[in-house]
Amino acid sequence: MVIYQRTIQGSDWVGLVQQEQLAMDLKLTPEQDLIIGMVRRFVRDEVLPLEQKLDPDADELDEPDRLRLVEKTKEMGLYGLDIPPEYGGPDIDLVTRTLMAVEMSQHRAGLYAPCYGTFGGAGLAQLFEATEAQKEKYLYPTLRGEKRGFFGLSEPSGGSDPARAIQTKAVRDGDDWVINGGKLWISGADKADFGLVFARTDSDQGRNGVTCFIVDTDQPGFHVRRIVHTLRSAHYATELQFEDLRVADENILGQLNKGFAIANDRLTRQRIPYAAGCIGVAIKAQEMALDYVPQRETFGAPLSTRQSIQWMLVDNDIDIRQSLWITLEAASKAQQGESFRKEAAMAKLVATEAGGRVVDRCMQMFGGLGVAKDLPFERWYREMRIRRIGEGPSEVQRHVIARELLGASLR
Repeated sequence: MVIYQRTIQGSDWVGLVQQEQLAMDLKLTPEQDLIIGMVRRFVRDEVLPLEQKLDPDADELDEPDRLRLVEKTKEMGLYGLDIPPEYGGPDIDLVTRTLMAVEMSQHRAGLYAPCYGTFGGAGLAQLFEATEAQKEKYLYPTLRGEKRGFFGLSEPSGGSDPARAIQTKAVRDGDDWVINGGKLWISGADKADFGLVFARTDSDQGRNGVTCFIVDTDQPGFHVRRIVHTLRSAHYATELQFEDLRVADENILGQLNKGFAIANDRLTRQRIPYAAGCIGVAIKAQEMALDYVPQRETFGAPLSTRQSIQWMLVDNDIDIRQSLWITLEAASKAQQGESFRKEAAMAKLVATEAGGRVVDRCMQMFGGLGVAKDLPFERWYREMRIRRIGEGPSEVQRHVIARELLGASLR
C-alpha cells in the first residue's frame, strides 16, 4: 500500500511511503504525479518570487501579476478548481485536489490565500444545486467573475452549533419572507453582491427548521454593522444586521426547513482541503528548519547536533505524516462515495493542531528570526491559530467524532 510522502531534498518534496494492509491505494498515478509537479513548480517559480515583493501580510497580488498567473493556470488546465467539469472546471478527483492543496499552500500567504487565488475556485458551491433561474442570476455571473457572494451561517449567539444557535428568523409574508436578525464572522460581505443567509423558519424543529435564502446585498434592510478585525492583519470579518429584509420565496436555496443540510455538507467537505492547507504550511516550515539548523552554529557546533533540536524535527515529521495520512484517508473515502464525516472531522482536528505545533517548533529553532516578519513563521503562527477555530473548532470536531463512534447516544 502506498501513500504520498515527501523526502526532503532542498525544496523538493518527492517520494512514496510504503504502508501495508490498508484499505485504500493512494499510490500516485502518472497523471497525479504530473499535476503535483506542475503545481509545485508554479509555486516555486511564479508565486514565491512575487511574494518577496509584497507586504508580509498581503493576501492579494497586483492585478497585472494576478492576471498573468491566471493565464498560466488556464494553460495548465487547472483553472477553476472545485468547479464541476460540466460548468467549465477541471476534471480532478478529490484525492488529487487534496494533494494540490498541500502544494498550493506552501508559501507565506498559503493558509488563507493559496497561490493568491490564481487557480480560481467554485466560490459558493451550494449554488450548483440551485434552480436554473437562480443559477442564471447568481451562479453563472459568479463563475464569470461578475458577482461576489458570502456565506452567512455563524451568529453572535454561536457558530460551533449553528443548527441550534441560529436566532435569525424568517417569517412568511405573502410570496415573500421577512428576515430579522444578525450574523457574525462573515467574510467578504461588505464587498458582496449577494449571500447565502441561513434563518430559522420553524422554531420548533431545531436543525430541521433552518432555511437557506439567497439575499441581495442592495436590498433595504441589509446592513454591514461593523468590520471585525482578527489575527489576520490583511483580512477582516464582518457583522451583519437584517431589519425587515424582504426576500422572495423563489430565493430559497434547496427546500424549506432543509437549509442545515446544505450548510453541513459544505462544512464537512471543506474540512479536507482546509486540513491539507495546514499540512502544506507545516511541510514548508519543516523544510526551512531542515535547511537552517545544519548551518546555524551555537556554542561552537551546528544546531543540528543538539538533541533538543533533533527531537523537535522528529516530532514535526511525525505530526506531518499523521496529518497527511488521516487527510488523504478522508479524501479517499469521500471520493469513493463512502461516509467520511468522521474522517473529515479527524483530518481537520489533527492537521490544524499538528500544523500549529510544527510552526511553533520551527519558530523556536529560528530564534529571533522566527518572530520577525522577514520570514513567514509569524504569519503562519497567527493564522494557524485561527485554523483551530474556523470551520468548526477542535472541540466540535471531537464531538463529531465521538458522536460517530458512539451513535445516537450523543445526538
